[in-house]
Amino acid sequence: MADWDIKKLRILRTLQELGTVTATAEALHMTPSAVSQQLTGLAKSLGVTLLEAQGRRVRLTDAAQLVLRHAEAVFAQLERADAELLGYLQGEAGQVRLGAFSTAIPALVVPAVQELRRTHPGLSVAVREAEAEAAYELLAEGSVDLALSLAAHAPTPRDPKFSRVALLADPLDVALPAGHPLASEPGLRLADLAGEPWIFGSSGPWSQITTAACENAGFVPEQAHAAADWSAIWAMVAAGMGVALVPRMAMAGGIGAFGRGEPGGRDGRARVALRVLSGDQPRRHVVAAVRRGSEGAPGLARVLAALRQAAIAQAPREGFHTGG
Repeated sequence: MADWDIKKLRILRTLQELGTVTATAEALHMTPSAVSQQLTGLAKSLGVTLLEAQGRRVRLTDAAQLVLRHAEAVFAQLERADAELLGYLQGEAGQVRLGAFSTAIPALVVPAVQELRRTHPGLSVAVREAEAEAAYELLAEGSVDLALSLAAHAPTPRDPKFSRVALLADPLDVALPAGHPLASEPGLRLADLAGEPWIFGSSGPWSQITTAACENAGFVPEQAHAAADWSAIWAMVAAGMGVALVPRMAMAGGIGAFGRGEPGGRDGRARVALRVLSGDQPRRHVVAAVRRGSEGAPGLARVLAALRQAAIAQAPREGFHTGG
């Protein structure tokens, strides 16, 4: 019978993901020669060729792909074993490490943690802020146990390494200067703002979300200013420098997400009109993900349940909002 060495199989899977021996070595804190030696040993113990030279890179053979298909089932079973053992050993206690993008923390993570402190005080949650795409890297390498990200920037549901749970379809509202002619326009649509100067990030997820939403509404937004920080975007809108899409979740933690939270005061909230769009209301989809097989860990299941409840509390609210 072949010798299925788990450590070596993890190295092979990392090589498949990263593409080069050098990148694999860096990710696993090994030397390239050690990676090569481990994979040579795995190929010998399995009796198949796993790698082929392809220029200055290596290519995984069909046999390697076959090995990895079965290895994924092994990894998932080991995650289930860890989850069951954790439930036996820790019960209500333990720690869940959670990676989440910035606007998800006040809207979803904080309410979930507060509820868990009340209902399961022995369970702790360690939060790590991470951009939507980076959260999956942390999850894959084992640095976090659960990741919150945007569906548009997550691996596909067919990825064998992760299980995904849809949490929330977060509406995007539009922030306009309070004196803008369209600030009180009934039935405001995103397409009505095609000729406006826009404020959004120069790159990254929020830039892509804004441009995609506008293009779906039939126009390409003119970027007047580039900013990714919400307080900066809010201040520029308040100053009449342009308009911006704002995720509903960004408001959930209070207006402090944009400024100092002084009612009608110096942070510019009274000078911004936040409008719910009609007809072509864009949304971004928030998902939670865990390593496949770990869903049964009691602590992890409780955190997921608390996040679902926090997401239900964020159900879209319709209407007209001002910054004050």
